[in-house]
Amino acid sequence: MGNDARGSEADVTPDVDFAAIQTTERFQTLRRRHRSFVFPVLALALLWYLAYVLLAGYAPEFMATPVFGRVNIGLLIGLAQVATTFIITMVYARWANNRQDAVAERLRLHIEEGTVDNQGGAA
Repeated sequence: MGNDARGSEADVTPDVDFAAIQTTERFQTLRRRHRSFVFPVLALALLWYLAYVLLAGYAPEFMATPVFGRVNIGLLIGLAQVATTFIITMVYARWANNRQDAVAERLRLHIEEGTVDNQGGAA
C-alpha cells in the first residue's frame, strides 16, 4: 500500500542527517527560489479571492449588473476565479519543471550517495 513509486521504507537511508542537509547552500537556494515564487503568487491569489468576496458582500448591485442575457458580472468574476486557479497551477508546474526539479534531483542524488557537502553538492 501507499506510494510504491519511490520504493519501500527499507530503501530509505536511516543515517541521513536531514537537519544538516537543510543548512546546505543548495537546499537553501531551492527553498529561497520556491518561496520567492509561491509567496507573491499566493498573496495575489488571496487578494483576488478577497476582492470577489468583498464585491459580493458590499457591491451586490455591481455584481448583479447584466453583461448579456442572464449572465452578470458576478458570474463572470466567479468563473474567472476558477480559471485563475487552473492558470496558477499550470504556471507553477511549468516553473517548477524548469527551475526547481533539476536542482532538487541533483540534491536528492547527492543525499542518496552520501556525498553532500556544505554547499549541497558532491563532497
